[in-house]
Amino acid sequence: MAQLQLLRLASPGLPIGAYSYSQGLESALDLGLVTDATSARQWLHDVLHGPLSRFEAALLAQACRALAAGDEARLVAINQRLLASRDSRELRQEAEQMGYSLRQLLAALPESRRHPWPASLGNAPVAVPVAWAVAARALDLTEEAAVSGYLWGWLENQVMVLLKAMPMGQTAGQQLLSALLPELAIAVDTARGLPEDELSNFAPGLAWVAMKHETQYSRLFRS
Repeated sequence: MAQLQLLRLASPGLPIGAYSYSQGLESALDLGLVTDATSARQWLHDVLHGPLSRFEAALLAQACRALAAGDEARLVAINQRLLASRDSRELRQEAEQMGYSLRQLLAALPESRRHPWPASLGNAPVAVPVAWAVAARALDLTEEAAVSGYLWGWLENQVMVLLKAMPMGQTAGQQLLSALLPELAIAVDTARGLPEDELSNFAPGLAWVAMKHETQYSRLFRS
């Protein structure tokens, strides 16, 4: 059952709107930073092993631990840190909108009755990694499964952006996934084992393209 719940949570069909965001990749394409499969692989590799595994997914793992320990003060601090870390208006809106949508979905699922929404989070904005951790607890997923599913969902969505906006063919997209799957496994271990004083979301190039997207003339995605 846990494996099926993980597939459900990581599915692109999950109604939280992930498909509508590119997280700066659309601007990287527009600016000529990503032009083909090779440059796309390098871009995704760098984001995966940079701010995604060393900050966002690492804090997701910490949120899972805080929930398991009943440490709601820690959960609130993690959420505030994630929201404060968003480098652009669009990325902040993305984090909040997907977090809100996932919360609304959980409220409608019978599985969440055993693990209700943490009272400490209240009705305040919630970053999607924290909402994901709450969802993982509701669906009886382990921390490792939660982090793996989150990173897989990110990677699959980024490849879908390439299919729509580069454009990249379906087979080439699957080849790119094959090339990055070993890196994904490494990123999961990094996120789960990173010491607190090594967390970092320093990625000025990614922040720049994310901000450029806000004034990009023609676009398909919301970030």
